[in-house]
Amino acid sequence: MSRFRSILDTMPAYKPGKAVVSPDGRSYKLSSNESPFGPLPSVVEAIARAATEVHRYPDPGAVRLTETLAERFGVPYDHVALGAGSVAVAQQILEAVGEPGADVVYAWRSFEAYPLLVGLSGANAVEVPLRDETHDLDAMAEAITPETRLVFVCNPNNPTGTVNRADELTRFLDRVPENVTVVLDEAYREYVRDADVPDGLTLYRERPNVAVLRTFSKAYGLAGLRVGYLIGHEPVAAAVRKTLLPFAVNHLAQAAAIASLRAEDELQERVETVIKERSRVREALLSQGWTVPPTEANFVWLRLGERTMEFAGTCAAAGVAVRPFDGEGARISIGDREANDVFLTAAEAFRRAS
Repeated sequence: MSRFRSILDTMPAYKPGKAVVSPDGRSYKLSSNESPFGPLPSVVEAIARAATEVHRYPDPGAVRLTETLAERFGVPYDHVALGAGSVAVAQQILEAVGEPGADVVYAWRSFEAYPLLVGLSGANAVEVPLRDETHDLDAMAEAITPETRLVFVCNPNNPTGTVNRADELTRFLDRVPENVTVVLDEAYREYVRDADVPDGLTLYRERPNVAVLRTFSKAYGLAGLRVGYLIGHEPVAAAVRKTLLPFAVNHLAQAAAIASLRAEDELQERVETVIKERSRVREALLSQGWTVPPTEANFVWLRLGERTMEFAGTCAAAGVAVRPFDGEGARISIGDREANDVFLTAAEAFRRAS
C-alpha cells in the first residue's frame, strides 16, 4: 500500500465557496469574494490575443508582468515575485521557511488556507485568537519565539473584513525581530477606504523583513486565471521565486494582469460601485438588528455561532450561496444590487424567525 505523509491524516480539505440554486431557479454566488463584474473589454482583448500563442510555453520569469508591477508600484524589479494566485505565493514563501521545528504565527479566524499551507510546509501553526473580530497584534507579538520564522497579518482580515491601523501595525512591526518575516496579506487592499489603514508598501520599504502579498483575483476580476504577487526585499522575493513551480503563471494570466494594470482607471469605477454596495448592505443589516463589524473588504461578516449552518440554509433556499464557518459565522460577498437585495431579504426573514 502507498505511504503518505502523516500530516494528511489530520488536515481537512480546503473548501471553496459553492453555488446554490433555489427551487425557482435563482442562483447568486456570494461565497467566494469574487468580483461581480466580468473582465474589462481591454482585458478580454488582451486574453484573446494571447490565446493565439498558447501553443508556446509561458515566459517562466513573467518578465513583462514583473516589469509592469515594479513600475506601477515604484519598486525594484528584483523585489517582485509572482505565483498562481496569492495563495500559491503564500505556499511558496512557506516552502522557503517551513520545516520541522519552525513556527508560523497568524490570527484565527483568518484566511482558511493558512493552517493547511503551514501544515504542508512542515512548520508548526501558532494561532492567536482575534480580539473584537480583529487581529490582536499585541498577543501576536507575544506569541513570537526564537522558533518563529514567519507571521501572517491579513489586513483587511478574511473573513471578518476588519483592519489594523497604522499606529498599532507600526508598533507591532517594531516588536518583531529582524530575522522573522512578516507577510502583510493585502488581497483586499483595493477596497480599503479607511485613511488610517496603511498601504503595506509604505511599510515594507524601510523594513527588510516585511513583504506584501496581493492578488489579481479580487478587485481585478481575474480569479479564474490565478495570478498573485509578493513585493519584498530581494532576499525574501528571491526565496519566493526559487519555490515557484516552472511555468505556474500561465500566458493568459500574464497578459490579462498587464492589461488590467493599464486599465486601472476603469477598474476603479467598478471598485467604487462595490464599495457603495458594501455600505448599503452593511447599513441594511444593521437596521435589521444584526451586529456587523466595519469592513474594508468586499464582504461582510456575521457572527452566528451555532446557528451558522441554519442561516446558510435559509440563504441557499433563496438561491444565495454564502460562506459559512460552522459554529462561528458566515461571510457574505458583495455582489451586484440584485444579488445583494435577495440576500438582504433572506437575512431579514431569518432574523424575524429567530
